[in-house]
Amino acid sequence: MKNKFALFIIAAMVLGVATGWACNQYLTPEQLPQAIAGFSLLTKIFLLLIKMIIAPLVLFTLIAGIGHMEDAAAVGRVGGKALGWFIGASIVSLLLGIVMVEWLQPGAGMNLQAAGEAIKAPTTDGFTLEGFITHMIPSSIIDAMAKNEILQIVVFSVFVGTAVAMLDDKAPQVMQLAEQAASIMLKVTELVMKFAPFAIFGSLAATVAKQGLPILVTYAKFIGGFYSALGVLWVVLIVAGLGFVGGRIFRILGAAREPALLAFSTASSEAAYPKLLEGLPKTGVSRKIVSFVLPLGYSFNLDGSMIYCTFATLFIAQAHGVDFTTTQLVMMLFLLLVTSKGIAGVPRASLVVIMATLSYFGLPDEWIAIVLGVDHLLDMGRSATNVVGNTVASAVVAKWEGQLTDPEAESQPVKG
Repeated sequence: MKNKFALFIIAAMVLGVATGWACNQYLTPEQLPQAIAGFSLLTKIFLLLIKMIIAPLVLFTLIAGIGHMEDAAAVGRVGGKALGWFIGASIVSLLLGIVMVEWLQPGAGMNLQAAGEAIKAPTTDGFTLEGFITHMIPSSIIDAMAKNEILQIVVFSVFVGTAVAMLDDKAPQVMQLAEQAASIMLKVTELVMKFAPFAIFGSLAATVAKQGLPILVTYAKFIGGFYSALGVLWVVLIVAGLGFVGGRIFRILGAAREPALLAFSTASSEAAYPKLLEGLPKTGVSRKIVSFVLPLGYSFNLDGSMIYCTFATLFIAQAHGVDFTTTQLVMMLFLLLVTSKGIAGVPRASLVVIMATLSYFGLPDEWIAIVLGVDHLLDMGRSATNVVGNTVASAVVAKWEGQLTDPEAESQPVKG
């Protein structure tokens, strides 16, 4: 099914480019805007569907995930070390995305602002630390959900999930409700994503119809630049693994080769989870550590998704002639660090986070349509990177805990 869906997406991309080129070449100046509006409607429908599911999806998946955490006293030490690594890796990934996109400037020169339209500037007018902190705390969860305030929903969900985890009986009925609601929302998300090929067709057709085939050169720069950034991130992760684990990291990463290829081909980090869970203990990483760190990592340590959030957001800004100040970039980094933790494991979660980031800075979230057409190609790379990042994290935490053994040494017969 995954392969069929991938073929649908590829077909939508090819058909979208061909249709857009034909419209650009053969429609009259009076007909072209109508065609572009028709294609854009497909994309708008998809974006509205995504907005429709954001609030309940974040709320229930986060409550269910945190509520299942075991007693903090029992897992606090390992969990603290793992979370420390996850936060550090996330910051490095976000920073690397900013540095690479600002250096490569893949979106520069696209000039997607309409003729005569004033260039929008990202705004945080009236921003204060006090205002930001008070804005994080919802005065009403209903109001926060109605406005799709992801940050407020995350804060509320963390409080509820933590409270459930602290109860002796784990509030089974509440947890059952959260789990069932989360399962339903994930299924709804799956249904919404079936519309993705039509949205991709509409996005590419509208963009090529408006800009012509030269836009494909910009897309090539965007894709090439992002994969270059992923390559640098892989090097950073491997070097970090070498520093903490030593040469053993290469054997451990060898066990992640097949899961990473599976994640790349299916554009799903979750598809690789079972094989990774099975393979890492064979390299000497304690099964106890793997069983704890991997699920936590799939919620808090998606390095490929992190680097994409900053890279794609700033690419969109460049394409529309928008510049961020250094202060705004720092704010973006912190915002993404927090909001991205609420929707881990959700298909195309990065799109939701990027839309929320654009809105936060007063920019139209519809601008995300420019990356929608090629998002699947980029999702493949970031999914594989998520697998590599969690593999390195598991190895490092196991080393810190003294639970990284040499399976070959253990298999040697005892002499004597």
